[in-house]
Amino acid sequence: MKDNAAVHNAHLTKEFFQENNITLLDHPSCYLDLNPIENIWGWMAREVYKNGHQFQTVDAIREAIFNTWSNVPTSLLETLASSMPKRLFEVINKNGGATHY
Repeated sequence: MKDNAAVHNAHLTKEFFQENNITLLDHPSCYLDLNPIENIWGWMAREVYKNGHQFQTVDAIREAIFNTWSNVPTSLLETLASSMPKRLFEVINKNGGATHY
């Protein structure tokens, strides 16, 4: 599966898929609405940079990211998982268009 990012639509990328007999999955234009990991990335970014925190080194931000990833609340994961039926229903009703997710 790929999104519509420029690198995924580049001629060389398409050629690679074709030459290697890679079949791509069809998906609605707003399929990210169906991918709860996008919500987790957003939560993580807010946590990592909470209170305007800035990092002085790559190691410091790497540590913050790993610590944040290790502490994703189970309740967030459960909420996102339980939202999937509603996400699917809304994307279907919007014919693949944007949803509020």
